[in-house]
Amino acid sequence: MSYQHKDIYGRLLPFSPGKLVCAGRNYRAHAEELGNEVPDQPMLFIKPASALQSMTKPIQWPQVLGSCHHELELCLLISKHLECPSPKQAMEAVWGYTLGLDLTLRDQQNLLKAKAMPWERAKSFAGSAPMGSFIPAGEINSVRDLQLELQINGGVRQAAETNAMIFNVLELICEASSTFTLQPGDIIMTGTPAGVGSLRRGDELHLQLQGAEQHWTWKTRVAG
Repeated sequence: MSYQHKDIYGRLLPFSPGKLVCAGRNYRAHAEELGNEVPDQPMLFIKPASALQSMTKPIQWPQVLGSCHHELELCLLISKHLECPSPKQAMEAVWGYTLGLDLTLRDQQNLLKAKAMPWERAKSFAGSAPMGSFIPAGEINSVRDLQLELQINGGVRQAAETNAMIFNVLELICEASSTFTLQPGDIIMTGTPAGVGSLRRGDELHLQLQGAEQHWTWKTRVAG
C-alpha cells in the first residue's frame, strides 16, 4: 500500500493504515440538505484501508459510475486498542487530527438507498478517502472549537464549526470502539457539514482547519 500515516512535519507514524469508521449525518444541516432524517444515535459505516490516499495525490474515481461528491470531515487517528473505553481512555487514544474527504459516488448511493442496500459500494472505492497529514493532539487547544472549511477553485463550498456536530468527538470514539473495536492506525471520520457537491476534472481543493490562533492547510486537486 502506498499510503502511510504522516504528521504535519513529514514524519512517518508507527501505525499501519487501518479501517476508517465514518459518521453519517453528523451535522444537522447536511442531513437536511439531502432530505435525510437526523439520527438519534451515531450512524456509522466503514471504509477499508485501501480507500486511503494522501492529499498530495490527485483525486480520481470510476467516472462511469456517475458523479462524485466531496464531503469535508475532521478526522482523528487512533493510536491504541480501544473496546468500550472510559472517556479518559478514549481521548488518550487519539494521536492526532487532520482534515479528510469522504468521496461519495452520489448517483450510486442514491440507487443503493432506494433499494435499502448498504452504501459501501458508493463510499469505499480505492482513493475514496484523501487524508491530510496529522496534527499531534497536544498541539490543538480545543477540538470542540475548531473551524473547518473547503474551498474549490477559490470559492467556499463547505464551512462549519465542530461544536455544531450532533455527536462530539468523544461520543463518536466511544460508539465506534464499542461497535467495531478500534486498533492503532484506524481513523474516525466525524461527518460532513452542509454544502456537499459534485467534483469536476481539474478542480483545485484547499482545506483549512482553524482554532484559536491556530491555522493548518492542505491542498489537493481532481485529476484533469
